[in-house]
Amino acid sequence: MLRQANAVDFWRGFALATIFINHIPGIFYSRFTHAKLSFSDSAEIFVFLAGWALRYTTRSLEGRPVYLALRLGGRAIEIYTAHIVITMIAIATLAASATLLSTPQLLEWHKVPVLFQEPVLTHLGLSLLTFQLDYFNILPLYVVLMTAAPLLAVMDRYSPSTLLLLSVTIYLVTLSTPVPIPTWPMDGQWFFNPLAWQLVFVLGFVLAREDGAGGFLRRHIVIIRWLSLPIVLISALIVWSGWWPDPTAIPQPRLFFVCDKTYVTPIRLVQFLALVAIATAAYPAIKRAIPSAVEFLSMLGRHSLLVFCVGSILSLAGYIARFIYEPDLAVDTVVVISGIAIMALAAQLAEWHQQMKVPSLRPIRAIPPAIPQPERPIALQQLDASQPG
Repeated sequence: MLRQANAVDFWRGFALATIFINHIPGIFYSRFTHAKLSFSDSAEIFVFLAGWALRYTTRSLEGRPVYLALRLGGRAIEIYTAHIVITMIAIATLAASATLLSTPQLLEWHKVPVLFQEPVLTHLGLSLLTFQLDYFNILPLYVVLMTAAPLLAVMDRYSPSTLLLLSVTIYLVTLSTPVPIPTWPMDGQWFFNPLAWQLVFVLGFVLAREDGAGGFLRRHIVIIRWLSLPIVLISALIVWSGWWPDPTAIPQPRLFFVCDKTYVTPIRLVQFLALVAIATAAYPAIKRAIPSAVEFLSMLGRHSLLVFCVGSILSLAGYIARFIYEPDLAVDTVVVISGIAIMALAAQLAEWHQQMKVPSLRPIRAIPPAIPQPERPIALQQLDASQPG
């Protein structure tokens, strides 16, 4: 049975749609996404809600630790497989487009050149997640987080306060040192540093709890919303006006004072949490005002991995289309409408597949035929009827 529309699926669908748009560089409609008025963007939504969904999984499998570990491990393998598949599709798409359109410039995109220059090492790096194409680098983070999820679930069960404290400590050490996660065979670092982004994941997991930090948040949500509102508005004004500080005047450790996506620095994190507080009030109003949009985005969110994979390939296709045709509003409109429509079709097909699943039938034991009994004489039947009871 399909889940009803809810806030988690709605915001996850919202994140998927905006990720698709923002992964097409230069497209007109990206200026209308919330990333243009926010320090944070849809990546934080995606990771935070993954942690929130982990709470539902652990709650439904409470008391079954082995099954929980297998479930989460299987999910990590599923995400890893999806990442490898869409990465290979992206490479093939760029290679085919460059060949068919006689445009070798396409082979310069997304770190693809090193793949053809050093195919042995880069394919090994792909399998180890140490080589990642641009715009195809959030699923490796997700793989790491889901691999660590069983340990997080165990810590949360026995010492929830220790889990949050440890997560914050790892985050602060990573920013103060800093601690990069290197890429290979190309020199560089992961675009999403797992040691920093784990805090966003853990916060989603912890705040979804009914007690502890999550309970405190629910009891004081009205006050928190009023405190969050100026943070969101001031952040939007800074981003809109471009009021960024002089990079040479930033004190050390600098990651505590800059807006950096790789390390999801405190400026981004605080603004994102303020945005979450506002969003908890916005969802009921959105559901009342435009229920069809809520249903549509919730459908995307229910099948987040599939829709994300389809959207990633479509973003690349849209980028190529804008490269082939002179980009204008008409081209961008066709790219966005057709892309979101295909993502919706993928989600709808997944829903139809779920609805058509036939539950496994238990073997029906053969019922032996009744053994015919000899008919009793009429006199005996009358004697039976005369007996009491």
